[in-house]
Amino acid sequence: MPTLRSGFFCLALLSAPIAVAADQPILTLTGAVQDAPLTLSRDDLLELPQHDLVTSTTVTDGTPHFEGFLIRDLLAAHQAEGEVVVARALNDYQMEIPLSDFEEFDVIGALSMDGAPLSPRDKGPIWIVYPRDDHRELQDIRYDTRWVWQLVSLHVQ
Repeated sequence: MPTLRSGFFCLALLSAPIAVAADQPILTLTGAVQDAPLTLSRDDLLELPQHDLVTSTTVTDGTPHFEGFLIRDLLAAHQAEGEVVVARALNDYQMEIPLSDFEEFDVIGALSMDGAPLSPRDKGPIWIVYPRDDHRELQDIRYDTRWVWQLVSLHVQ
């Protein structure tokens, strides 16, 4: 018969973050990019210059501290050419994002929040994060829908 103690143990296991191996592919780049399709691991993404961003979101409390790569650096590193990126999430949510967003704003592919690596249970392993507190125009629902979490692919067109 299960005890209260074993119930707490099971709850702890269910609520523990799911780890993603650093060399396991987590992002696919397709479309108008050099050598497409490309699969990238967390290690690959950590090789890009890393940036910090502290900003509020519509789905978290306070102002989390995000760390990750600039999306424009990723696209430039793979010679992306186009006008739109279709970002797709693990649950097949898709959003078209103008490439101009990545040039105009320091949009990051967040790999961690508040010092902890993002996992699929907490919007990871990659979350597209805009610097919404730095630009009044980003505090608009049109931009909020572009914050794709559980990002798995970017298709440049």
